[in-house]
Formats: sequence, structure tokens, C-alpha cells
Amino acid sequence: MKFVSKVAVILSLGLAASAAPAIAHHSFAMFDQDTVVSLKGVKVVQFRWGNPHVFVVVESGNIRYALECSSPSAMNSLGWKHNSLKAGDTIDVTMFPLRSGKPGGALKTATLPNGTVLGDS
Repeated sequence: MKFVSKVAVILSLGLAASAAPAIAHHSFAMFDQDTVVSLKGVKVVQFRWGNPHVFVVVESGNIRYALECSSPSAMNSLGWKHNSLKAGDTIDVTMFPLRSGKPGGALKTATLPNGTVLGDS
């Protein structure tokens, strides 16, 4: 085998090995994607815009829900901005709940104070 071919094979194997963890990065099995829960008039406690996922923490009564979102770049392409939400905003959300029954889930939509509806897919 020529040197260039060996290098190409080694680089290809290295790239494939490094991509495997990214592909296996996250399973959405923890979310019940057959059920949509709506929360009306919840208060934003935290909006964390960062990799690998954006998070929105909202409070309904005395229960806090941590809602996982897509990556910032994916959210940006859906119309979200780093300042779309701020602590204290009152919003409506729909989410796919956690299968465990704990308060949290995957954000489906958020209706902002101005009436704008932003989705996460």
C-alpha cells in the first residue's frame, strides 16, 4: 500500500472514531414524544444560551421545569436569539415531558410575551 493510501485510511478511521461519540451524544428516549404538555403563564427563571443545548427553566406555582432545547445554531435558524427570553418573562410553553415524571422535558414551542410563537423543531 502506498504511503498516501495508508495516511488516507488512518485519517478516515480517525474521523469515523471521533464522529461516533457525536452521533451517540444524546438520546431523546428520556422524553415522551407521544405526549404534549402545555403550561400557560409560566415565569422564566433562567434562559441559558450555550452549547451543547439551550435550556429554559420556567416556574409554575412552586414547581420548576427544566426544558431542554436544541443547539444555539439550530435555535437561531428557527428564529430564536440569545435574548429571546429573559428572567421574569411570562410565557406559555408546550413540551414533551420526561418519561420519569420529573418536572422537565423537551421544549416544543414557546409563546413569547409579544405573542410570537417560537418552536424547537
